[in-house]
Amino acid sequence: MEPFWLKTAKRIQAIAQSGLAYCRDPFDIERFQELSEISAHMLSHYIDMPVENVKTWFLNETGYQTPKVDVRAVVMKERELLFVKEKSDGKWSLPGGWAEPGLSLRENIIKEVAEESGYEVETERVLAVLDRNRHKHPPSPFYIYKIFVLCRLVGGKPMTSIETEGVAFHSTDSLPELSTERVTREQIQLMLRAVETGEVFHD
Repeated sequence: MEPFWLKTAKRIQAIAQSGLAYCRDPFDIERFQELSEISAHMLSHYIDMPVENVKTWFLNETGYQTPKVDVRAVVMKERELLFVKEKSDGKWSLPGGWAEPGLSLRENIIKEVAEESGYEVETERVLAVLDRNRHKHPPSPFYIYKIFVLCRLVGGKPMTSIETEGVAFHSTDSLPELSTERVTREQIQLMLRAVETGEVFHD
């Protein structure tokens, strides 16, 4: 579970963001702006990031706050999984990223795999819908749902992108160093179980 301070900071920001979206009273608007500032300084202190960076990253959304959606492709070739090496931390992840508005889940997955790895895939089925907070990821200021989708390789060739510096299939018995910001070893084991059993996991 996420730390109490992070849960509190995110809740304060959600209240502030919703208040700024719907409130018309100028005095209440000032109060909601102050709450937003407080949440930004809390995050800056605990995640060791300059407060201005937190504001740019965390406070740039408007309207009623809802969870973000992170989509990940599970592309198997026998007992190997497709991984991409992230430029941001030099570690490996399943291809994927934020779901984009205007695209279906299928379209988002296909786009992310093509852009990050160069491979062409077709989606087969959802393996899991997970609450990021219930897994062993580093703290994040966002509330995130993670959707894992089983995919079939249909073409393309390995190619890096502006976000990735490596593309490779790795044995499920010998995983590379994982970018735990994006995926954990336990989640990969859960995906393998979902593939084998036909189950769909959620939490």
